[in-house]
Amino acid sequence: MDFDLSWLLLGLPVAFVLGWLASRLDLRQLRLENRQAPKAYFRGLNFLLNEQQDQAIDAFIEAVQNDPDTQELHFALGNLFRRRGEYQRAVRVHEHLLSRGDLNRADRDRAQHALAQDFLSAGLLDRAEVALQKLEGTRFENESRLALLAIYERSREWAQAEAVAAKLDASDQASYAARRAHHLCEQAAEHSTRGNADEALRLLQEAAQLAPQAPRPPIDTAALLLRQGRAAEAWGTLSALARTAPLALPLYAAALQQAAQGAGEQAAATALLHERYEAEPSIDVLEALMALEASMQSAVPADGRPAPTASRDRYLEHLTRVPGSLLAASRWLAGETLRDDARTHPPVQRALDQVARPQMRYRCAACGFEAHQYFWHCPGCQAWDSYPPRRVEEL
Repeated sequence: MDFDLSWLLLGLPVAFVLGWLASRLDLRQLRLENRQAPKAYFRGLNFLLNEQQDQAIDAFIEAVQNDPDTQELHFALGNLFRRRGEYQRAVRVHEHLLSRGDLNRADRDRAQHALAQDFLSAGLLDRAEVALQKLEGTRFENESRLALLAIYERSREWAQAEAVAAKLDASDQASYAARRAHHLCEQAAEHSTRGNADEALRLLQEAAQLAPQAPRPPIDTAALLLRQGRAAEAWGTLSALARTAPLALPLYAAALQQAAQGAGEQAAATALLHERYEAEPSIDVLEALMALEASMQSAVPADGRPAPTASRDRYLEHLTRVPGSLLAASRWLAGETLRDDARTHPPVQRALDQVARPQMRYRCAACGFEAHQYFWHCPGCQAWDSYPPRRVEEL
């Protein structure tokens, strides 16, 4: 049977027409779907700009239903849920993204980071820790380390905090030496409480080497040495610190006075404290100075001259240096004898003490949190070294 070429010539145009019609039908369907998805997307964006989050969420959910493969819509929806405090719904959105097998590496890392943020916002720190650890080696690595550092510091897991801070320090983006020194000091305090003084001293020495200018390691070291009865070593530590960190002297003035008395260095300590008090008057430095002078009153120096005398009048002198010092006024009045003392002195003393008590606090320069105890790590805002080493009255 001979093949008729005329059928081939007729079939080609027919095939072309059918193919063209099929493509037109596909294009119309695609255009319809694309028209529906962007319309819902832009409607959601408009609601979001007008701060109508409920309507924006509804619009984004509609857009996701029309185009479930669009990752950006999922991220937008998850972020909206988190901002509204609907953490469970945000977690479901981001976990759904992570469960998809067609998600590329960049979007998978992004979804993992968003999931970690969901857990952090919800206060689920243990789940946030696991999610953040999975971001090691990604472009979110430094952000995840900072979040982990905050978690470990808040939960007082100091060894883990120091390990993370060491990684951040090695990244050369910022110095975390001072912060690592604090972590080591906190670990040393825990060892000291458990009676492991040798390990505490080792950690404090490591902290001092890590941050030579930081005042905390020498202060904590001297306090530990004093508890062990090693006053001479404590004096050497604090007298050296007075040269490198003189502004922090009010924090360790009492410890310096005790160490000097135990080491027989009252004269040197008196000169040091007096010099610092003249430069910047402080009630803590003044009282350490007065305690040293009182301890020297009974001692007769080799040259036969009388030892300096400590007097409550030093509080009056302090009032001339720091006008309005309620602390000095209260402590001066505590030893003063008034007329009809039994009737008038107690209520006056109580009233003055009541007014002076808030002036004894320390105040965080970052958040304003006040406390009678000096904190290296603010309990309010979690900032380090945010407390000036002076009491509220002296700021």
